[in-house]
Amino acid sequence: MTSSSVSQTSVQGSSATEVSDEGFSVARSPRASQRRLLVISSFLASAPLERYVSGDLANRLAGAGWSVAVTSTKINRFARLLDMLVTVRRRAASYDLAVVDVFSGNAFVWAECVCWLLRRMGKPIVLTLHGGSLPGFARRWPRRMRSLVQCAAAVTTPSGYLKEELRCYRADIRLVRNPIELGRYPFVCRNHPKPDLVWLRAFCEIYNPSLGPRVVAALVGEFPAVSLAMIGPDKHDRSLQRTQATADKLGLHGRLSFPGGVLKSDVPAWLNQADIFLNTTDVDSAPVTVIEALACGLCVVSTNVGGIPYLVEDEKNGLLVPPNDAGAMAAAVRRVLTEPGLAERLSRNARAKAEQFDWSIILPQWEELLTEVALGLARPLRPSCP
Repeated sequence: MTSSSVSQTSVQGSSATEVSDEGFSVARSPRASQRRLLVISSFLASAPLERYVSGDLANRLAGAGWSVAVTSTKINRFARLLDMLVTVRRRAASYDLAVVDVFSGNAFVWAECVCWLLRRMGKPIVLTLHGGSLPGFARRWPRRMRSLVQCAAAVTTPSGYLKEELRCYRADIRLVRNPIELGRYPFVCRNHPKPDLVWLRAFCEIYNPSLGPRVVAALVGEFPAVSLAMIGPDKHDRSLQRTQATADKLGLHGRLSFPGGVLKSDVPAWLNQADIFLNTTDVDSAPVTVIEALACGLCVVSTNVGGIPYLVEDEKNGLLVPPNDAGAMAAAVRRVLTEPGLAERLSRNARAKAEQFDWSIILPQWEELLTEVALGLARPLRPSCP
């Protein structure tokens, strides 16, 4: 097998990372000899690790003295699974425990296969549960969900919603929030908001992006200067094309922009060009994009689905509306623009909420958990219902 590699500097600047055919390795610190970790998830070789929560975690643990390897960067789903399994097997001598991301769909199968091999090799497992679709998947496949989560030394999730919905399968799921580096997100109090809206997500049907132009169309008569920037990569399910077609049909030429995907480091600047953040999703868990918007002090208007109410408290740090209701979302935006004191209250409370998600708080929680697992101190509890 021919190995190709690309070197880059980790977030902490204290070690280097290398992409290879066997996984994405974060170079070891001399202090990490007794703290060796494998992180298993899906990464794109073309994107920096910090784009992914688990990748950012790997970099920060490496900076804190852990030895970390990460897999996989393969694009093809079958090659990705094979790469994960090969890395688990070939690098067995270089890690003591593994963190495995768990999503619904095909990714759940990957987690099952990887955990089967990790168990065969006697490696302790920490699972991290993601995605607003996971509870529905668990209801369809309860035995598979229960079998997977009960094989782990510990189970975490960044979402209070998932913690509650999945406690039937594992009683001691730990809430470890999706973190951000708060200092990267300048706070601007929105005490005099303008009708400048922003949407930040991948273009995927479950996020209902076509709701965005429908909201703008409902506002344009009262707010002629209204605009919406819809930022995010195309997931190639034609939701981007449907959103653009909806905008054209509604005569919104020049009011919507589609910059595409942006670098993680550029997200704060893009967000701070607007005053109101739209989250149009039909399914959600604990989206980092909403946390980023809260950190910048944007007035968040979101659908009330999944884990969103655990992030956005209605009337306190944002406004919640029913899913797929353009009229309700437009009415909430109208309130932000016209109701005295509302925007400033939402904006200040948004920043205060986001302060709970800083890496300075979350990284020690991860280190404590991983140390417990490495030392064999974590003890699984039985599920709270049959």
